Amino acid sequence: MFAVIKTGGKQYRVSANDLLEVEKVSGEPGDIIQFGDVLIVGEGEDVTLGVPFVDGASVAAEVVEQGRGKKVIAFKKRRRQNSRRKRGHRQLLTTVRISEILTGGAKPSKKAAAKAEAKKDGEKAAPKKAEAKAEATAAPLFTAPAGELDDLTKIKGIGPVAAGQLQEQGIATYAQIAGLSDDDVARIDEAMPFSADQIKDWREQAKELAK
Repeated sequence: MFAVIKTGGKQYRVSANDLLEVEKVSGEPGDIIQFGDVLIVGEGEDVTLGVPFVDGASVAAEVVEQGRGKKVIAFKKRRRQNSRRKRGHRQLLTTVRISEILTGGAKPSKKAAAKAEAKKDGEKAAPKKAEAKAEATAAPLFTAPAGELDDLTKIKGIGPVAAGQLQEQGIATYAQIAGLSDDDVARIDEAMPFSADQIKDWREQAKELAK
């Protein structure tokens, strides 16, 4: 039995036990989620086409992990305008394993593995999730200096959004950016949506502004 589902603006042909990487959907590893936009359901030569979706059909899947794709560089240049813009992007992705294809409004038979284990051990899953999120967001990459912050948007290529992201990671002055080592650049490249070449260009600009 197979189905064609739509999620994240894309269509996927799936069967039971398929491992699939889709654009981010909400859920923790072990959770069971449902894809309700089913375009086609088929078994052998018996195929049902949706108009646009098959009524009462859904696909249940187990969340395997949440992650991000490879970094993609978007470079834009305007000829003879002395204008260049380079940005990095890493798409949020979710890996799921297809559990079953459901028809007639049926509900998934499989329960969330993580929640079942938590109940069996007599532990609460919610505090653990909160602790994990707190640990992931608690420590910024750098320690912001005391005193007045610089206007980072004066560096070409840093807009208000990028400036806010840098300040959240403790990068708030020209002197800090000018003093970034190659190891620091690599850390930022890994943790934030900016390329190493982009950060090095900001470093050269910051050296002039810091004077």
